[in-house]
Amino acid sequence: MGKIILRLDRVMADRKMSLNELSAKVGVSNVNLSKIKTGKISAIRFSTLEAICETLNCQPGDILEYDPNAASDDNE
Repeated sequence: MGKIILRLDRVMADRKMSLNELSAKVGVSNVNLSKIKTGKISAIRFSTLEAICETLNCQPGDILEYDPNAASDDNE
């Protein structure tokens, strides 16, 4: 089974936006955004995803990627 990979760090870098700036604009704590950025989450609310996409002017597919060859980590 594959794995969902989060690419928030790449999109933020493309937009030249810091974690602090994104946090302030989205209304999500630095800690929670950092977890999303590093992939240390098991779920994300649609409202959070929508706010991130609106702020970064991107699509969910720019942030989320499915890798069918990556092993899923059952502990996440």
